[in-house]
Amino acid sequence: MKMDGRRTSTNVEDRRGKGAATAGGLGLGGILIAGLIWLLTGRAPDAQTLSGLSGEGATTTEYVPTEQEKAFELFASQILASTEDVWTAEFKKYGATYRTPTMVIFKGSVNSGCGNATSDTGPFYCSADEKLYLDLDFFNEMQQSMGIKGDFACAYVIAHEVGHHVQNLIGTLAEGHQQMAKYGKSDPRYNETSVRIELQADFFAGVWGYHENKMFGSLEDGDLEEAINAAQKIGDDYLQRQAGYRQVQSDLFTHGTSRQRMRWLKKGLQTGDLNQGDTFSIPESQL
Repeated sequence: MKMDGRRTSTNVEDRRGKGAATAGGLGLGGILIAGLIWLLTGRAPDAQTLSGLSGEGATTTEYVPTEQEKAFELFASQILASTEDVWTAEFKKYGATYRTPTMVIFKGSVNSGCGNATSDTGPFYCSADEKLYLDLDFFNEMQQSMGIKGDFACAYVIAHEVGHHVQNLIGTLAEGHQQMAKYGKSDPRYNETSVRIELQADFFAGVWGYHENKMFGSLEDGDLEEAINAAQKIGDDYLQRQAGYRQVQSDLFTHGTSRQRMRWLKKGLQTGDLNQGDTFSIPESQL
């Protein structure tokens, strides 16, 4: 991506070394495949998901970022600024006002409006405080553990979490969580609804990419392939195979298959049209 000279967001909160709580184990019901998998899924946990975490003390130290972390922080701030520009313009088309989220950069563990979380949770969005949380080490994990390369793949991760914020503003996130609460975790529709939430966030990430390139002409050869490759490698079926599952267990899916995630991201990238992102009312076979 061509990001030289682009503005950075003022909605970035750096909590590295500033009293982050040491959190206990994350309770993910029966859907936790492995810590590494959840680190790489980009899940947006809600308050119920994170309620099992408990802080066990806090420390305050002066954090000195590495040069690589400085570069990641600059890039993340520029991408967040881009999402602000794109979604402000998109909401204005519909006579609405976009309320910008805050991106919290942390190291190791963090307190959020949805509870305490560790880096193993991966990047996540909390609707209770309208903040997205990111440990910059996640970008290294993408490259080293999953072979997900490229700056646009990293941008997709941030845009996906901002996509959850867009869902929060338009109401689909709350509706999805209400449906999940009504079904209960033992009902197959619980995970199916989670998949629909995540696929819409993928679509919104694609919509952002479409308008980002239209506004700034930032995409270069290979950028789209980077994002599609990232979506493919964080599909539930792909992750299960990587974790050693002999047979894919679709009842454990919470984010969608590789095919589904690539399809909805690509649809957003190709159309840029918010009206084409309804993942909730269509049959499961069409996801």
